Amino acid sequence: LACSGTLAIMSYRDMFGTGKIIFGSRDEAMLQFTGSMKWFEDGKGWKSTQGGFSAVKQITTDENDMGAFFVRKMAGAAALTFHLQKLIPVVFQRSDVHWGCGHFKPVLMTSILGNLALAGFYVSHLEDFKISGAEEMGFGIAAALIVEAVVLMGFVLTTTLDKSPTIKATKLPDGKGPNSIVSKILSRTFCCVTGVIALIAARDFFFTGHELPFPPYDDIYLEWTGAFIHSPPSNSVEAEEHGMEAPLHIGNKFASRLLALYLLIVSFQKFTSAFLVRVGKDNSGEKKCKMFWQTQALGNAFLLFTMRVFTAAAMSASLDFRWHVMSLGYETFVLAIYAFM
Repeated sequence: LACSGTLAIMSYRDMFGTGKIIFGSRDEAMLQFTGSMKWFEDGKGWKSTQGGFSAVKQITTDENDMGAFFVRKMAGAAALTFHLQKLIPVVFQRSDVHWGCGHFKPVLMTSILGNLALAGFYVSHLEDFKISGAEEMGFGIAAALIVEAVVLMGFVLTTTLDKSPTIKATKLPDGKGPNSIVSKILSRTFCCVTGVIALIAARDFFFTGHELPFPPYDDIYLEWTGAFIHSPPSNSVEAEEHGMEAPLHIGNKFASRLLALYLLIVSFQKFTSAFLVRVGKDNSGEKKCKMFWQTQALGNAFLLFTMRVFTAAAMSASLDFRWHVMSLGYETFVLAIYAFM
């Protein structure tokens, strides 16, 4: 609660109140570094948008920079999904899952790996934080992630080394064996939708600014989100135009790569539930998977809502989000059916 709870609050702020200062001067320095305060407006009383979704404009201009705003909102939604994945199964523990039976182990293991990946990313940017005065906040976030990962790792090791209760074989569903995957339908759905998301996120994280031959409009997406400005590909027209100013936009690059990393972690958790968690001799696979699916369905809804709100702004820049929204909506619908039924 102390670590993920605080980070979830910050993620909620990034999604629903982008640019709002909630943790004093340290938080303000980080928001200045990422350029997130550009859309926060608090001078009109109850009419103020305060960085919420009401600040989204229908038409993208150079002044309002809706593409960069979209990156901040999506990063908040993806981050909130990951941190809620650690909180919801623990705070709202279902009656049919038990710590001693290993039901929580897949969620905890993927959370440990996600925390370490995020902490490493923040640590790699400490020099950039220091230049902009945001090193205290960056170090604090990395420290919280590492401390939480160590505590979770200690718990997993303790429960693994302790004598586990004997697993009693139970009757399995028809056509299922102990090594069967829990849901073939969800596995295929994740491959079709989340697989494409993970591919684009991997490009944005490891090869920021490089255009893919697919999906369509990828060059427009990169231009709209500002990737060509903060990460112009070498030996390209964009490099000639923006190469000199690119280092000045390191905060935008950080925000873009942070979004990509959160999407990769969330995708990894989905694939873990689809392919690594098995039915098991005691038929506990579905219980383990539902701890993923329920939070992931909520996270998908966050991402879907955000994309839908920005559809008009993206369309004004000739970027059509309709297929993206329909695909993600289909996955969210299927995921919700298996998670809550």
